[in-house]
Parts: sequence; structure tokens; C-alpha cells
Amino acid sequence: MKLGLENKSVIVMASSSGIGMGVAKEFAKENANIMLFGRSKDRLEQAKQEILIETNNIVNYTIGDISSKEDIEKVVQNTINIYGSVYALFNNTGGPITASFDELNDQDWISAFELTLLSYIRTIRAVLPIMRRAGIGRIVNNTSISIKQAIENLILSNTFRTGIVGLTKTLSRELAKDKILINVVGAGKTDTERVKYLDSVRAKQMGVSIEEIQKQSVGSIPLRRYGRPDEIAKLVVFLCSKANTYITGQSVLVDGGMVSGY
Repeated sequence: MKLGLENKSVIVMASSSGIGMGVAKEFAKENANIMLFGRSKDRLEQAKQEILIETNNIVNYTIGDISSKEDIEKVVQNTINIYGSVYALFNNTGGPITASFDELNDQDWISAFELTLLSYIRTIRAVLPIMRRAGIGRIVNNTSISIKQAIENLILSNTFRTGIVGLTKTLSRELAKDKILINVVGAGKTDTERVKYLDSVRAKQMGVSIEEIQKQSVGSIPLRRYGRPDEIAKLVVFLCSKANTYITGQSVLVDGGMVSGY
């Protein structure tokens, strides 16, 4: 299958590690022009070198905070300055804090909204004029299995991730006339720093080792293992490729069969 991503410019948000890094690598394998984005120059430089070694693709990066409107505008402008266009966007961010409803105040909700939902809205808003002028575009919004099944102690994520689904479904209809396809990917238990952190929090709450929590988690997954970032990345790259011509407004889980609901 020819994906047609050679020399296509792609912005990959929160891409210095984890799923974002995995997605950037898969795009690099397809010889796309990639703009990484993250807060740490050291981690971005490390990601750049790792991608170069594994794929022989030289990528660029922008340093910034995903909660900052100005930094989001900066990464889009940098992509235009270097590559001339934006063909695809992978929206991605770290998750909000873990807590129950009674533990949260207004600022917690506002911060989670800005991080998890408003950042996606701002990034989409920034790239749409460019994609519309080009008459083509691809957007994939990363979420989690919480869009189908609420996760305990993650009420902030459960709330705003489902908001991303509503945003995506609505935009898929509004953007169809512009030949811009937009979809959602929901990651299950994946071997990332975020999941390790969540496992450690749960282990502390239950008074058991993190290894015991991971054993329980793996037992709830039909494929009996955590996923890998590259397994999510392969789906993202396909959805963003020219091989995808008719899939839009959809939410696809990559969870090893963990969620049993429809």
C-alpha cells in the first residue's frame, strides 16, 4: 500500500516521548517532513537524534507549552516557514491530574480544559486555513479508552476526552467540503511514562507493588500485554495518509481488546 506521505509536512504535538514520539517515527519512515513539539529542548533534541538514527530522516522541532495559544501559533508558523505547508496534524497531549470529583477545584478544571481540549481546538484552528488553501488535509486527535469507558480516578480525562470526540464528529461534517478528514484514536494501556505513572498512583492507593498492578492490568487485556507506541502510530499514519480517502469522524480504539463495550 502506498501511503503518499513523502515530503508531506506533519505537525506532531507532544512528541518528545511516548505515543507522540512513536507517531513521529512512523511518519519519518514514510519520508514525511516532521515538526516535533514539546517543552524540553533536551528531550526534543534527543528525539530528533533518535529518529535520525532509526529512519535517516532529519526532523525539526519547536519548543513550547501546549497550553499556550502563542506557542501553538508558533509551531504552525515554524512549520510553514520551514516546509511551506501543513498537510497533517497529530493532536496529542499529556493527561490531566488524577483525582476524584470532590478533590478538584475550579482551577483544576480550567487547567485540564486548557491542556486536554482547548489545546486541540487551538491547534486545529491554526492549521485549518492552510489546509483549506491546499484543498486537502488530515487531522488525528489522540485520546484514550476513556471515550468509551470511564476510568476510575480520572474524571478530568473522562470529561474532556469525550469532548474531543464531539468536536471531531462535528468537524468531520463541517470540513468534508474542504477535503479535510479528521478522526480520533483512543489508546488503551500503552507502555509509556504516563501509564507507568498511573500504575504507580494506583499501586500506592492500593498498598501493593507496581508490578502487581501491571499484572492485574495485563490480565484485563485479551492480548495479555500493554500496547506499544508504534502500534498506535501505524493507525495514525494510515488515517493521515492519502491511502485514507473515506474515513472521517470516526473513533478507533487501540487497546488490545480491553474495552468490551461497542
